[in-house]
Amino acid sequence: METVSLVIPTQRRLSGLSVAARSVFAQQGVDPARLELVVVDNDQVPSAQATVESLAAEAPFPVVYVHEPKAGVANARNAALAQAKGELIAFLDDDEEAPPNWLAGLLSTRTSLDADVVFGPVRGRAPPEITRHRTYLETFFSRLGPASTGVIEDYYGCGNSLLRRAALPDPHAPFSALRNHIGGEDDLLFGQMKAEGARFAWSADAFVWEDPVPSRLSLDYTIRRAFAYGQGPSAACAAATPPNYPGLVFWMAQGLVQAGVFGLLAAVKWLIGAPDFAFTLDRAARGLGKTLWWGPFKIEFYGRSAV
Repeated sequence: METVSLVIPTQRRLSGLSVAARSVFAQQGVDPARLELVVVDNDQVPSAQATVESLAAEAPFPVVYVHEPKAGVANARNAALAQAKGELIAFLDDDEEAPPNWLAGLLSTRTSLDADVVFGPVRGRAPPEITRHRTYLETFFSRLGPASTGVIEDYYGCGNSLLRRAALPDPHAPFSALRNHIGGEDDLLFGQMKAEGARFAWSADAFVWEDPVPSRLSLDYTIRRAFAYGQGPSAACAAATPPNYPGLVFWMAQGLVQAGVFGLLAAVKWLIGAPDFAFTLDRAARGLGKTLWWGPFKIEFYGRSAV
C-alpha cells in the first residue's frame, strides 16, 4: 500500500491549523500506519511550533514540523515536500476542515482511475453574522466541479488534492518560486504536468469545508482577488518559454470585452439593487485582470513576511 504525506502549509493561523490538523487525525478508512502529517510554518519566526508539538501528542500517526522562514507559498510547499516521505502527497489548507471519509475518497479515486493528481470539491462556509453578499462569498471560496467522479482534462488548485510524487517534474521542489508572491504556483505545476501527459481525476464526494478568515469575507478582498485570478492566463502566456504572444493577445482581448460588458452590467445591477450584483462585478474584475496583468497592476496576496 502506498504511503501518504498529508501537508498543511500555515502562516499565523493557529486556530485554523488546529481545526485542519484534527480533521486529518479523524480520517477513517485509511490505515494510520500509511500516514504522516507535515505542517510547514511559513512565518519568519517558528510561531506555529508549539501548536504543532501540542497537536502531535493527539495524533494517531507521525507529525513533522517544518519551519520555512522564506516567505512565499511555493517556498512553503517545496519545504514540506523536501521533508515528506510519502509516495502520495495530500494537500489541505489551514482554513479547511476535512470530513472523516475525505482521504479515503481521494485514495479510492486515484486507485480506480489510475490518476496522477486527484482534486475534490471545496465548500465555502461563512459564519452566521455574514448576511450581505453571503451567497456570493460562500460561492467565491468554494470549488465546484463535475457532479460525478471521473477523469478530467482541466486542473484545479492544490487545496484538497492528492498527488503521486513520482509524476511530479521535480519530486522534492516542483513549485516555481516565480509565483511566491502572486500565487498560481500550482497552476504552473499542473499545466506542466498536463503538457507531459499527466492524468487528472475528480473525486466528487471527497469534499472539504473552507472557513475564510473574517477579513476575507468582504467584496473589498474578493474583487481584488478576482482581479488577480484574471491575471493568471495572461501572465502564464507572457512567462512561457518562448512567450506565447498569440495566447496573450487572445486573453487580453477577451478580458477587455469581459470587463466592458460585465462592468456596465454590474453598474446597472448596483443601481437597481440586484441581489446578484457581486457575481457580475466579480466577472468584470476577472476580465480586467486579463487585460491589466503586468508590473504595477500585479496584486500580491502571498509571500508577505511578518514577525
